[in-house]
Amino acid sequence: MNKRLEPEACVLYVIGTPIGNLGDLSPRARYVLKNVSAIACEDTRHSGQLLSSLEVRAPLFSFHRHNAKSRIPKLISLLKKGESIALISDAGLPGISDPGEELIAEARKSNHEVICIPGPCAATTALVSSGLPCDRFCFEGFLPSKGTARKDRLNNISNEPRTTVIYEAPHRLLKLLSELADLCGSERPLQVARELTKLHEEQIGPTIGAALKHFLINKPLGECTLVLGGAKPKVLEELSNSELLAKMKILIEEGLSASEAAKKVAQSSQHSKRFLYELLHKSFIPE
Repeated sequence: MNKRLEPEACVLYVIGTPIGNLGDLSPRARYVLKNVSAIACEDTRHSGQLLSSLEVRAPLFSFHRHNAKSRIPKLISLLKKGESIALISDAGLPGISDPGEELIAEARKSNHEVICIPGPCAATTALVSSGLPCDRFCFEGFLPSKGTARKDRLNNISNEPRTTVIYEAPHRLLKLLSELADLCGSERPLQVARELTKLHEEQIGPTIGAALKHFLINKPLGECTLVLGGAKPKVLEELSNSELLAKMKILIEEGLSASEAAKKVAQSSQHSKRFLYELLHKSFIPE
């Protein structure tokens, strides 16, 4: 079987680097990094330590979310000139929660081949070691920091039946755990992974409540990967029309409009909001 002679000209290599243990860098990744024309990395100082240990001599270009827009044209121009470029992040697989995906998309748009040399990824590493279902899962990365966007995303996550993987910074971890406890309940399965692949790797769980209790005592350090168990299927109530009306009457007496009452009851019954709203009007209940 013939092997490709790597690195090839005009090709963007997306290379996974260790998330902790330097022994996880593959021989193929080492070889390509030592022989490409240039390397785009998230932080030249951080990546410089790894590359120096490999005796890599290729020029480094900083590439992060603050300079991606101006840096991408420069990197694409190097590919057009026949150079080979390696893309790495501070840790893990580029393109996962970083601007690497923008460079990759632009390279493909410019008809340059993109080759991924697989490597460690915190999301999948935490997922498979969590003990939670891995056959179907969602990756959320870092959530919006505040506002409606964060609230909507958390609501969606709380109702998601698949296992969900979330990234979080240490100074925001307690806030996220508290929000998840309010929305999902403290007994929802959860593992918080930190220091993955390192000597002091930790998996904190097995529930949201247990993790919250742990980190209230032990200050979170380092970025964390949360693996949240999926929501259990909702059991919809089977109620007669008179029972449905009674539930909506109570809600209206508490201050909800007819429309709001119908919407709320629809969430826990087998009936649509429209059906329930019409049922209210047929009963001569004013809006």
